[in-house]
Amino acid sequence: MPIPLFNSVASWFLKKRYHQIELFLKYPLDVQNEVLHQLMDFSRETLIGRKYGFGKNLKYEEFRSRVPMMDYEQMAPMIDRARKGEQNLFWPTPIKWFAKSSGTTNAKSKFIPVSPEALEDCHYKSSKDLLCLYLNNNENSQLFLGKSLRLGGSKELYENNGTFFGDLSAILIDNMPLWAEFSSTPSSKISLMVEWDTKLEAIIEESINENVTSLAGVPSWMLVLLNDVLERTQKDHLFEVWENLEVYFHGGVSFAPYKEQYRKLLPRKNFNYYETYNASEGFFAIQDQNNSEDLLLMLDYGIFYEFIPMMGNQAGEEAVPLWEVEIGVNYALVITTNAGLWRYKIGDTVRITSKDPYRIRITGRTKHHINTFGEELIIENAEEALKQICVKTNSEIMDYTAAPIFMNGSEKGGHEWLIEFRKPPGDIAYFTEFLDNALKSLNSDYEAKRYNNMTLDMPKVHLARKNLFRDWLKSKDKLGGQHKIPRLSNERTYIDELLQMNN
Repeated sequence: MPIPLFNSVASWFLKKRYHQIELFLKYPLDVQNEVLHQLMDFSRETLIGRKYGFGKNLKYEEFRSRVPMMDYEQMAPMIDRARKGEQNLFWPTPIKWFAKSSGTTNAKSKFIPVSPEALEDCHYKSSKDLLCLYLNNNENSQLFLGKSLRLGGSKELYENNGTFFGDLSAILIDNMPLWAEFSSTPSSKISLMVEWDTKLEAIIEESINENVTSLAGVPSWMLVLLNDVLERTQKDHLFEVWENLEVYFHGGVSFAPYKEQYRKLLPRKNFNYYETYNASEGFFAIQDQNNSEDLLLMLDYGIFYEFIPMMGNQAGEEAVPLWEVEIGVNYALVITTNAGLWRYKIGDTVRITSKDPYRIRITGRTKHHINTFGEELIIENAEEALKQICVKTNSEIMDYTAAPIFMNGSEKGGHEWLIEFRKPPGDIAYFTEFLDNALKSLNSDYEAKRYNNMTLDMPKVHLARKNLFRDWLKSKDKLGGQHKIPRLSNERTYIDELLQMNN
């Protein structure tokens, strides 16, 4: 199909989907109730369905009282049975795909079930909706006159007892619909390459002569690729390589520390940035407005949402449905999905920013915080503080991690930061002081613990050598794409390993 015709057909089809989105915008609670009832009805004859007595007319209150909330460790035995080929345990249709979770850098991996329904009605549907919402806000877009440069963390898929596991991106590429393959670069063959550095070279080789109109990938790794593109082409900015580039679709890590670096690479005021919230467990939310930090919660993907109010950095005991959430409250997210995850605690925290329609902001991970001394420092605080200080000191951050310094005898505690800069500050002492003051202004608990150095001393900031975090990930066979550095930790395992490698 000629590209201009494909552009017209695709744009018409995606805009048509917006009318369906308007349905859950208008009737969000009805749609969520319907999702829950469909999931239970479809799964009545599974092992879990029989155990908890799923039925057509089971109300939410009964569902909540019968089905306990679970984390991965509690579901792992049943998932292991499914990986060995046993079926109808937690979902009725055969599950042969398992996404090896890249949301953690722990040695122990998670294997998240991916059903045919989750592939079609969640992951692929969300890809179309992302484009649909973008086109709805940008009517003059020429997105489909070119291709999307995608950067995933794909590795080869491995077979085990008739089931397959690998990165989610590898599963998605392996099952990719024709329309997505036609409109993307690089090819699936290159996207599925195993060796990261070789793959980056191949992506650049294939894509620099394409008409790339959009970018899609995790900000930290995409930044590496884009800087390599400029180095290869000897251009000043990316519009000299791809003049029709108009939007970057990003997710996976906070964009705040990287925003200024991207603006230098993409120096057009009308260039768009669109955030997504997706994981191996499902696709949850999409930015639905230009220049917004809020994400629209997608309610018709076969996912039923519940929310546990956070008490500081600890989640409460009870979850509430969408119709009981409050604006401004921080919640731990609980999901029930069309891949057989039932009341699953995903480990992310979100804040409700709007109920008409329902919009959220990602605030962090339930396990990724520092609260050794009651300071309750969360990722949202850290990202905003670093964003402010980078502007103030004209510095640029590649990656970072932070951990507590535990009290030792009469010595007070503190926080230790290890930061890899693309452009370091001129005065690290000033940087450290500004970081401390920014955290005080953003977090009253941190401010109280820092008052007169009563509990916490001034933070320590170390400069990481070039490629330290990359080398650390490589040593754990987690280099590239969707793998992330643990930003905050309540213990010192990560930072001690990194500091040892930094010598």
